[in-house]
Amino acid sequence: MNIPWGYLVGVAIIAIPALRLPRMPIGPATAVFFASITVVELPFLAAAAFAASTALAYTDGSLASPVAIAAAVLGAACATLTLWRGMRTQTVMQDAMGDLRIGPRPPMWRLVLRPFAFQSRSIEKIADIAYGPAGKQNLLDLYRHRSAPAGAPVLIHFHGGYYTTGHKSSQSRPLLHRLAGQGWITISANYRLRPDAGFEDHLTDAKRVIAWVREHGRAYGADPDRIVLSGSSAGAHMSALAALTPGHPRFQPGFEDVDTSVSAVVGLGGYYGAYFDGDPESDPLAHARPDAPPFLIVHGGNDTVVHPAGARRFAEGLQAVSTRPVRYAELPGGHHGFDLFHSPRFEAVVNAVEAFATRAVARER
Repeated sequence: MNIPWGYLVGVAIIAIPALRLPRMPIGPATAVFFASITVVELPFLAAAAFAASTALAYTDGSLASPVAIAAAVLGAACATLTLWRGMRTQTVMQDAMGDLRIGPRPPMWRLVLRPFAFQSRSIEKIADIAYGPAGKQNLLDLYRHRSAPAGAPVLIHFHGGYYTTGHKSSQSRPLLHRLAGQGWITISANYRLRPDAGFEDHLTDAKRVIAWVREHGRAYGADPDRIVLSGSSAGAHMSALAALTPGHPRFQPGFEDVDTSVSAVVGLGGYYGAYFDGDPESDPLAHARPDAPPFLIVHGGNDTVVHPAGARRFAEGLQAVSTRPVRYAELPGGHHGFDLFHSPRFEAVVNAVEAFATRAVARER
């Protein structure tokens, strides 16, 4: 029996992202993430590629064996399951938001044909603004509508990358551009990275961005009293810590008197435990308090890089202390890095973030 090994590898690429895998070391977990992200977040393209490879295998006779036929059925089932899970996100996010209604998903044709189209012509990007003394690692990009609205609320985003890699404007671009198009000022910032920087350096940089908005935001049309922090993976850890430690002198040396409080926090695929050195002060729950700002915590149910149990622990711990809303949504079939493309999953998440952030800053007026 001639087994079509190449076709079976393609089936495995389609099938693995549909599975909820056990905890694993960071190396294999990251490999699974990179192998899965395009299949999970670009499900239409993945399904089309699988259908084309199956048609080619059928044409050249590679599907003649029972093994190949079973593999084709398995691949089709997994591709369908992945697509269905992504489309369910709108319902999952609405359930998590309770009585706060979120917007409808965009037209299907846009998700299919334009998953990489991020910035519209109506949005102006002002790049590489210095917010601190650390050179390229203390630069931010600012997005705003070309009509330059005044008194705009601000969303600040910090990228992920294990505190070791990554750069501004690499993640959550659909979110940054959606809100900018709705009259927000959105900011994506670099920060100092390991091994040259540690926990306090990262957190200080996050607070420096807030301080920069307080001092310079009005010149760009921002309302510096209405700031929402957001972050992906390690960036969510930074955002949570910064929001829970406003005015903490240890974490804002040299600008201790600056108001670094924020209106709300959005964590996407975040890590919420202690830092690498185990400093208990680096665990966000160590700073949970009754007057914490509202939190929206979104995590992939199949995340192998940062297991969802950690996000659940943080959400439950914060809910037990805070008097403000703490919303938690676990995305069925979602992996790490679900904020990279205009996918059915992330568009639904962006709808929820927009509704959540808008309500949070409205309370600040």
